Amino acid sequence: MGHNTFTIQPIVRRNRANAAGEIPVFFRIIVNGKSVEISTRQYVAPGQWSSEKGRVKGNTETARTVNTYLDNLRNKIQKVFNKLEEKNEAVTAEKIKNIHLGKSSRQKTLLEVFGYHNEKMKAQVGGDFAQGTLVRYTTTLGLLGEFMKHQYGVADMALADLNHEFVTNLEFWLKTVRKCNHNTTMKYIGNLRKIVYMALSNGWADNDPFARFKVTLKEVKREALTVEELERLQAKDFGTNRLGQVRDVFVFCCYTGLAYADVAKLQASQLNRGIDGKQWIFTERTKTKTASNIPLLSPASALVEKYKNHPQTASKGLVFPVPTNQKMNAYLKEIADLCGIDKKLTTHLARHTFATTVTLTNGVPIETVSSMLGHKNLKTTQIYAKVVQTKVSMDMERLENKLAAGRTTDTIRKAE
Repeated sequence: MGHNTFTIQPIVRRNRANAAGEIPVFFRIIVNGKSVEISTRQYVAPGQWSSEKGRVKGNTETARTVNTYLDNLRNKIQKVFNKLEEKNEAVTAEKIKNIHLGKSSRQKTLLEVFGYHNEKMKAQVGGDFAQGTLVRYTTTLGLLGEFMKHQYGVADMALADLNHEFVTNLEFWLKTVRKCNHNTTMKYIGNLRKIVYMALSNGWADNDPFARFKVTLKEVKREALTVEELERLQAKDFGTNRLGQVRDVFVFCCYTGLAYADVAKLQASQLNRGIDGKQWIFTERTKTKTASNIPLLSPASALVEKYKNHPQTASKGLVFPVPTNQKMNAYLKEIADLCGIDKKLTTHLARHTFATTVTLTNGVPIETVSSMLGHKNLKTTQIYAKVVQTKVSMDMERLENKLAAGRTTDTIRKAE
């Protein structure tokens, strides 16, 4: 037999009264100083509860019923503890709770419901969801499994056991153990929140662990190429097709704002004459399924022409030969080095360049840019406008300094 200390304390939560003003009774299970709580699913009138005795006062029908129920429940939990001790198994309060919940009523678990969600999502990839979205949810599912093993020593948990503390522990674990940055952490937690809300609306859970948790994103400083860097990139001769092609795809994204997923599958059939008789791209974003119609600027048109009869594209009806995202990013690193550009080139940086350097800085209205980027709401585009404001401010500062320097020389001349 083990030497574990074990107590069950009945407690009430006075701050969680139901509509009738009754308060819920919980059992606090304490094993070796570590405690968990489980709901007894019983409610009592606040004045009827005796904290000293841990039962309902008096001898009314209701008091007897609730007290008998609590006694039976206490015995059931005691039996779980005794069994674990008999088997010489490691005993934790969490384990007792999980076994008890699994026995008393077949409750849905977090990983079970998350897996169910991902299966349904898988069936809708290409329709309502992009492949990338499914990948993110699959990753989140894996991380949750790791987290529960690490934090609670369990492989899975009942949905009913998720609470505010679970979410804050998960946030801490993602940031410290997994070294995720703030926004990545919040995206994983946002995915979990979606699953919890799905469970709540299906009636599989009745407590919302996110009631007091706010998912917040920090604004990211979005880098873009300057006009000079973009020109240097376009003019560079790499002497190899491999780098030349990747540079061309990247430059095309700088002049159209297309994301990697969209340029990789861009078909010649999506290029058509627009209302102005010029060539446009008519497409919808893979990520958001939002229409994104973009008139081709001449540098972009020239690139389309350049690859018109390219053997890798003509047969598939594609506009460009685009390598995998991984290869593309590796080649872009090489390209940046060769061009002396000290920025991490990615297709996303090309999109930022289109939004700021190419359009907003040249006076294209934000609503127009938003529509070309296929943003669902203007707020997303406004992040780019801030980048432009910062640049305007820096340019004006430089001008101010020039003027000030000019004034100083004038003053010196006058003094002479």
